[in-house]
Amino acid sequence: MDSHAMDNKAMPQFPDSYWRESVRLPAFPKLSEDITVDVAIVGAGISGITTAYLLAKEGVKVALIDAGLILNGTTASTTAKITAQHDIIYDQFIHQLGEEKARLYYEANKDALRFIRKAVQEHSIECQLTKENAYLYTSSDSAIEKLEKEFAAYKQLGIPGEFLDSLPIPVPAKAAVVMKDQAQFHPLQYLTALMHAFIDAGGSIYENTIAVEADLGSKPKVITRDGHKITCQHVIACSHFPFCDLHGFYFARLYAYRSYVLGVKTEKEFPGGMYLSVDQPSRSLRYTTMGNGDRLVLFGGENHKTGQGIPTINHYEALQDFAAGTFGIKEIPYRWSAQDLVTPDNVPYIGPITSSEENILVATGYRKWGMTNGTAAALLLRDLVLERDNPYRELYAPSRSSTGQSIKTLIVENADVAKHLVEGKVELIQMRPETLVNDEGAVVDIGRRAGAYRDEQGTLHMVETTCTHMGCEVEWNSGDRTWDCPCHGSRFSITGEVIEGPAERPLEKIEE
Repeated sequence: MDSHAMDNKAMPQFPDSYWRESVRLPAFPKLSEDITVDVAIVGAGISGITTAYLLAKEGVKVALIDAGLILNGTTASTTAKITAQHDIIYDQFIHQLGEEKARLYYEANKDALRFIRKAVQEHSIECQLTKENAYLYTSSDSAIEKLEKEFAAYKQLGIPGEFLDSLPIPVPAKAAVVMKDQAQFHPLQYLTALMHAFIDAGGSIYENTIAVEADLGSKPKVITRDGHKITCQHVIACSHFPFCDLHGFYFARLYAYRSYVLGVKTEKEFPGGMYLSVDQPSRSLRYTTMGNGDRLVLFGGENHKTGQGIPTINHYEALQDFAAGTFGIKEIPYRWSAQDLVTPDNVPYIGPITSSEENILVATGYRKWGMTNGTAAALLLRDLVLERDNPYRELYAPSRSSTGQSIKTLIVENADVAKHLVEGKVELIQMRPETLVNDEGAVVDIGRRAGAYRDEQGTLHMVETTCTHMGCEVEWNSGDRTWDCPCHGSRFSITGEVIEGPAERPLEKIEE
């Protein structure tokens, strides 16, 4: 094999989402004055944009702001499966939440899929929306019973599906459950069209506008880092971690996990369908069609808690091995990772931020299924703002009662936080800044713990490693070249800027 062919099979040096690279997004100004609207929405991902669009259609005056560039966060890092099949979940929900709420969860996500199809048709959106079957599968004997129970839950809840003993892809499967007539699309093409419809309806969008707190009252205010205020009737936080907590303790009730994606041009033809293994480490597959007509197969998986585990580049390498062993690799033009938030009972938080603050709303905790959960959130948020009945209000209420399992999860996860808080303070550090080669980062000893990255030009960037959220020590993420907190999932750039919360302040820079 020639060297050029070998180079094609190598992963890109830096992460780059295909969705973001393949669409041209409009630019919007930074908020530079105080404004008054009916609703202020913080976070311009699928939840924020869809909610803004729905409210503007109803004649509501909406301002949508984002801390960075629109559609540059979790929504740009999705695999973009539009499905109510969210891993093995319905058997668990029946036993922990009851049959009625399990069915409501399915219906909410089915409604979201129906809404997306209708919006695509209504606005003639070219976003590669295709009907696909969704498959859960296992390659091990030990997980067959789990799939059998999940299929039994499908039948109990009236979910159309089949139990299979093989797959239409070259992956060894002992058993599988298929959910028929689901979908996939190009999420940024879809949301760009909704964004234009929102603007046409009178909405306004502001980029690079960081919300830092909310003043309460009958007319709450969103206050930005620059001191500008958005006065409104309702504030909606669609910012992944809520930008304000208001004693809701979301940092302790949301757990951050990372997963990884390779965009691969494969040697074997991909037959269609969306696939997810129930084994660990997980494996996810779907395809998309590139602008030149080539199929790009998205191999995803390798889920782990943010800031914890093996060097992150190893997760990309594991997916590369899986792709090579199943469909073969012609080229790997893209790789990227995503961060997702999980609640103790695996049901998102959508609704009033606390039981006493009805006009401050949140939407978060989608557990890797943001295309449907994010759309379901927008439909519910619209009804909450307009004071309409919605059958899913109690299911998603952030102040809902905890189940026995969710309390156990809460205890385990927060014990893990305490463990990493202590470990980071007593760690023995071997590296020194001068030992780093170009494009290498590590925790180093400079007489105290510090974070150092030497870029490709040889410039050294050093930061304090104490997370500005609650004082845990961040770790180096070699796959994405970021500093990640193992306690609550905050992420920082090589120069210390906040990439993802709950941290609001950057890491302090250290001058050489």
